[in-house]
Amino acid sequence: MRAVVLRSHGGPEVLVVEEIPDPVPGPEEVLVAIRATALNRADILQRMGLYPNPYPEEHEVPGLEFAGTVVSVGERVRMWRPGDEVMSITGGGAYAERIAVHERQVMRVPASVGLDDAAAIPEVYLTAWDALVVQGGLTSGRWALVHAGASGVGTAAIQIAKAIGANVAVTCSGGKVAAVRALGADLVVDYGSQDFVEETKRVTGGRGVDVILDVIGDDYVNRNIAAVALKGRVVQVGVMGGATTPVNIGAMLAKRMQLIGTVLRARPLEEKISLTQRFIAEMLPLFDTGVLRPVIDCRYPMDRIAEAHAVMERNANVGKILIDVG
Repeated sequence: MRAVVLRSHGGPEVLVVEEIPDPVPGPEEVLVAIRATALNRADILQRMGLYPNPYPEEHEVPGLEFAGTVVSVGERVRMWRPGDEVMSITGGGAYAERIAVHERQVMRVPASVGLDDAAAIPEVYLTAWDALVVQGGLTSGRWALVHAGASGVGTAAIQIAKAIGANVAVTCSGGKVAAVRALGADLVVDYGSQDFVEETKRVTGGRGVDVILDVIGDDYVNRNIAAVALKGRVVQVGVMGGATTPVNIGAMLAKRMQLIGTVLRARPLEEKISLTQRFIAEMLPLFDTGVLRPVIDCRYPMDRIAEAHAVMERNANVGKILIDVG
């Protein structure tokens, strides 16, 4: 099969398409012919050598999510059969024509979305839902603050918050304000000219927001502490701005708040399956009704994946960047 294989680390030019052996599914796995995959920030970090290869004994193939068609199934698989259209998160290996994953980690492709676009769903919607609702405790009538609101996770988070009846504030650059407002954000803060602490305090009557989803880190950490409400939660899912910073512990104690660090990729298989199965029950039906819809900025063929990486590194996208594989 064809796959994007990392033989070295560095800029987008190290992304090379090669022929490598097809994966062999285990007894509880399905083999999927990938139609499309999608870019995530972790892919860029892995390409640069800053994120360890999760499968060091195999070819280093990035890619954290995919959509495709089941080709064959292991002897103990009961949930799927060849021809089924599925999508899933994975620890790596989705920049390829085929992949083997556990049967309970894959989800059906919503008919309203279709196979071509479904790769824009798994990673960002699971991440946003887990951060805001499962770990953040967001419920109807409460306020969420989502940083990088025009990103894949950000656009998913806005939709999820509105779907459950919550209010959502987002930060983004000035050129993306209209796009995130159109998704339903109740407050859009242009981080280049506005202070999100002041703006969120204003719309909440000085109370602060209940849950913050942050992918930035760095100096946002203490500003998040200032913006969150009493007993609120800040869920840190990324550190695009920097991984280390002094933290005002005293302010955290005074608010009796929680600062939660989380990642999806490094979790054990059992945890990923549990999260996926709950997502299937609680969120997946909302794609069928049109309440949730993946936001796709652009798509590239696999042979032009270096160009796609360059677009993401420029922060030029609103929503997901897809890679057509099949």
